[in-house]
Amino acid sequence: AARLQTPFEKTFSLRVVVRCGLPDPLFLEEHKVKKNKRKQSCAPRCPYCGSHSILKSAEGIYKNNSHDTMLYVCKNYPVCDSYVRVQPGTKIPMGTMANGELRRLRTEAHWHFDQLHKRGYMTKDDAYRWLASILCVPLNQAHIGMLGEYYCKKVIEESKKLLNRQTMHFITGVAMPIFA
Repeated sequence: AARLQTPFEKTFSLRVVVRCGLPDPLFLEEHKVKKNKRKQSCAPRCPYCGSHSILKSAEGIYKNNSHDTMLYVCKNYPVCDSYVRVQPGTKIPMGTMANGELRRLRTEAHWHFDQLHKRGYMTKDDAYRWLASILCVPLNQAHIGMLGEYYCKKVIEESKKLLNRQTMHFITGVAMPIFA
């Protein structure tokens, strides 16, 4: 016999509620609407000036746009230097809109973070688990493209600490815990 879900579970669960062996049509309709809303992508607003963004080619913004990259660019660009890249072939942003300073920090944070798995200190999956724990978010929300300045700096700092600890371990031969 299927257990009936509470309204809380109904809202946050992807499972189908079953009553008398039949799917609950209200739950299915709610789930269908939520799922379709996630797939749709609307142009993000600029977090700096509040203007709408425009989907356009990265031509003229990137030095080399050989991959035909598309961006959401603030309507006030270049006065407001905010934009975000979209996933190839879609209109889905790869993160949040960012100005030059935040883009620089995200690039630096990603470089330090990538060193954790590229140097073999941990697998890529473990590195993302580590990132989720640093950010105190679920694994599916651990994306540097979503971070603001504070958390970018935190990722850089924590990555450097971990990389330095590992380097000291290799130099001294003294075993040190990875997640102290």
